[in-house]
Amino acid sequence: MIVEGPVIKFGDKIDTDIIIPARYLKYTDPQYLAQHAMEPLDPEFYKKASKGVIIVAGKVFGMGSSREQAAIALKAAGVKAIIAESFARIFYRNAINNGLPVITLPNATKEINEGVIVKINVETGEVFVGDKVLKGKGITGMALEILKAGGIMEYLKSIQRVN
Repeated sequence: MIVEGPVIKFGDKIDTDIIIPARYLKYTDPQYLAQHAMEPLDPEFYKKASKGVIIVAGKVFGMGSSREQAAIALKAAGVKAIIAESFARIFYRNAINNGLPVITLPNATKEINEGVIVKINVETGEVFVGDKVLKGKGITGMALEILKAGGIMEYLKSIQRVN
């Protein structure tokens, strides 16, 4: 599974209140949530992301409350994948379950600049930046199957058809 796009870069400790502020949690429409993704840090994020982007961030991306809407909002906004130095565990799993690839890559914010085009091999964790190949943690097993299906609901539908 290959994902490619330009980078939008953030720092450490991006919590779920930044990803999707609590005042929008009463809404369920992914496109509405997308319009408010990352709003506290960048009110123009939705416009930038709508063309399809890769987020690069520092440590503990997605920390804070376990709101699933954070991953939903980012994916609906046009985020194709997230590369971070580390993830909050629950955000990581929410991203996978919603079909949003997440790659852990040490020193991601030092190695990858805003605006560059990156290509990610989700299975191996390799991140291609120009002539450089950076080695992150790939996604394998059932998590990869869930991603390839487009999320946990699509995955469950596909295995139900088989049985």
